[in-house]
Amino acid sequence: MDVELIEIQEFLAKHPPFEQLPTEALEQLPRQFTVRYLKRGSAFPPADDQAAHLYILRRGAIELRDAEGELVGKLAEGDLFSDVCLSGVDGSDTGGGGSAGSGGSGSESNTGNSSESKDSSDPSNNNAGKRTGKPKPKPKLSGETVEDSLLYSMTCAHFEQLGSAHPEFAEYFDGSTTTRLRKALDAFTEPTAATGGLMTVSARDLLRRTPIKASPDISIREAARIMSDERVSALLLMKDERLSGIITDRDLRNRCVATGLSTEQPVREIMTATLSTIDADALGFEALLQMTRLNVHHLPVVDGKRLLGMLSTSDFMRFQSTSGVYLVGDIHKAESVAALEAISDKVPELQVQLISSGATGGHVGQAVSAITDAITKRLLELAEAELGPPPVPYAWLVGGSQARREQSSHSDQDNALLIADNMSKDDDHYFRQLAERVNDGLNACGYIYCPGEVMAKTANWRQPLATWQQYFEHWIKRPDPKALMLASVFFDLRALHDPTGLFDGLHELVLELSRDNRIFIAYMAANAIKHRPPLGFFRNFVLIHGGDHNQTFDIKHRGTVPIIDLARVYALSSGLAPINTIERLEAASETAALSHDGGANLIDAFELINTLRIRHQASQLRNGEKADNFLAPEQLSPLERGHLKDAFLLIDRMQETLGQRYQAGRFG
Repeated sequence: MDVELIEIQEFLAKHPPFEQLPTEALEQLPRQFTVRYLKRGSAFPPADDQAAHLYILRRGAIELRDAEGELVGKLAEGDLFSDVCLSGVDGSDTGGGGSAGSGGSGSESNTGNSSESKDSSDPSNNNAGKRTGKPKPKPKLSGETVEDSLLYSMTCAHFEQLGSAHPEFAEYFDGSTTTRLRKALDAFTEPTAATGGLMTVSARDLLRRTPIKASPDISIREAARIMSDERVSALLLMKDERLSGIITDRDLRNRCVATGLSTEQPVREIMTATLSTIDADALGFEALLQMTRLNVHHLPVVDGKRLLGMLSTSDFMRFQSTSGVYLVGDIHKAESVAALEAISDKVPELQVQLISSGATGGHVGQAVSAITDAITKRLLELAEAELGPPPVPYAWLVGGSQARREQSSHSDQDNALLIADNMSKDDDHYFRQLAERVNDGLNACGYIYCPGEVMAKTANWRQPLATWQQYFEHWIKRPDPKALMLASVFFDLRALHDPTGLFDGLHELVLELSRDNRIFIAYMAANAIKHRPPLGFFRNFVLIHGGDHNQTFDIKHRGTVPIIDLARVYALSSGLAPINTIERLEAASETAALSHDGGANLIDAFELINTLRIRHQASQLRNGEKADNFLAPEQLSPLERGHLKDAFLLIDRMQETLGQRYQAGRFG
């Protein structure tokens, strides 16, 4: 192969979708391309190309216009123009993964004067100048070069042959945003052979033996004998083929031996009757997350209503997986803030391990939030042990990313205290001390004080139920800039500790007041579309210039936050209870607020952007750097940049639709 063909091969091997092709196909590919040189001001596609071609821009810049002459895009180095081939094949429009502008740098160039076009086709290319008998389809977009440009072109016939031989290549040109984002997310989170076990194995496959079970009517002594004979640390209790409860070694110690209860009593007296289960086809990683959140060491596995067995923590040890469930166990044993600090120091390592195992940003958020929840609960327990029992019932509320279970390691804290209405003035002294101990403890564990002081130690956010009801009624009925500023925290609230259910009524009131309240939702929509994705008119990334984050963009505030804001509006407008962003989008897509396709696309976009964000942070943590949200485009592959632009374009469209629906511009 001569030098010029080698150069073409090396270029194609670095750009999607050609880099997906096997080595043998890549070696043959350059001979199917024609090299074209177009001077600045030349028509594009070249008028003398009588056959239809796919083009990839090697160097230069091309402006694209629609049939009305409106400027709609720009090609830069590495960008494909497949409009003619796709139009000729199935009439699909551009805008798919292989359409104009996909995968390139998107950089802007200077315009210039018109000049002639010159064909510098490689004389060794056997396809140069080949003509077909079919009329060339008319492209939907056309334009002209604004710089001297070098292009590689392939006939649509060869393009079709390549797609037929290599389906993964053809899939890149699928016009479905859903398909492209889903495939991109799958590729980004593909686990390695060494670390991906729990991301590929089901809960069913983790089971080692048939379930050991007994009737809840047998005696405690008999239950203990069965457990000893079977060498298990837990026994499933069944009534009429239905799971009634579970008894563990810990139950035998704490509920029987320690209390002096007769072992002749029925085992149902000490069993745990309220059980969580997991579906047999759920991923092992999901089972681990569920056990982590609940701080349990045993989890029944079911197939519909049929009990298949039970997972224990020892089952996960065999897979050498993340230690999240064990961290939670250590947290509950911690006797001091210092001990919690030492455990909290391991959270960044947990984030790195999860990303290495192929976890998505959503998985990481669930796991890290479970650790934060456990630390917060333990701090509450330690504070109560020191201060004594609370004078009246209270609920500890968490907000923002912790409430949504979307945290990354060591986010700042957002929390509040909801206290029963029968509290007296003197009771606030107790709750102020409680809040200070928990907030200070969280800060010591790396969850820094909220810059906006949205914390339980702040008097405004440590109030009885009646005051919280007044807050929300004011924010919803008379929305103002302050209410919108607080929306990201206080309209994303979750009760972490609420033994008497104080928060339930408050949450129902919020949903009732916000449902179909068009003025309030219009204000929320206007606020939601203020955070725009960092994408310019020509599909180029809009970057920060100067300062510590020069030539980067904030992938959190310009990527994930816009989707979080959209999901919040959809949920509140329909009175939907979920707080987690993906759960909100799933619920909203079952209502008139959001279409099924719109919901699915936003979920995939959110997972893709969030996974890139968490992966960026994991890379920084591995290098001993402080994690942040500022991503440089050159850190991404051309394929990743193309998919990220797809996601940003989707967000932009959904924001425009929301703004038009609620005439949000009037409230911006």
